[in-house]
Amino acid sequence: MLRPAFTRLAVAAGLTLLAAPAFAHDGHGGGFAAGFLHPVGGADHVLAMLAVGLWAAFRGGNAIPGWPAAFVAAMLAGFALAPIFGTLPGLEAMITSTVILLGGALALGFRAPVAAGATLIALAGAVHGYAHGLEMEGNALAFGSGFALATAALHGAGIAFGLGLTRLASSRLLQAAGGLAAAAGLVLAMA
Repeated sequence: MLRPAFTRLAVAAGLTLLAAPAFAHDGHGGGFAAGFLHPVGGADHVLAMLAVGLWAAFRGGNAIPGWPAAFVAAMLAGFALAPIFGTLPGLEAMITSTVILLGGALALGFRAPVAAGATLIALAGAVHGYAHGLEMEGNALAFGSGFALATAALHGAGIAFGLGLTRLASSRLLQAAGGLAAAAGLVLAMA
């Protein structure tokens, strides 16, 4: 039976994600709405961002706030650099690799030191941010704010789900979720 606290977290995370389409009709044709919807529109982005939250929940402690913060900060830096440097060869492969790497680390039960995990996650965030910067529409500040908020929500959903899994059963289920993310990343890489 689900614990009430986990049920509330799962419902809140689900409602947060379901509420995203309501932003799609703000009439501005870009900006915040486009930025918010951008990360949730691609399986590679969603899987990587959920994997960050899941892995942080698995690691516990300072990784829970630190790893998502590292991802978002580096993502914003990558976003800012993309218009300056333009297209990077192999960017899509790098993005897909982050899904495989993050999911695989969790699947293998890798309890990285917080600083090392934050560094790896920041590199992943920079790659995702760079892609967002290349695909930006409208006002950069509004677009960046939108995708940063959506990313934080996906991290939060991953953390809530991960903590719930470990409380309900064991970290084995959480590792299995990482394995599924890595497998999905492999499928995306072959597509």
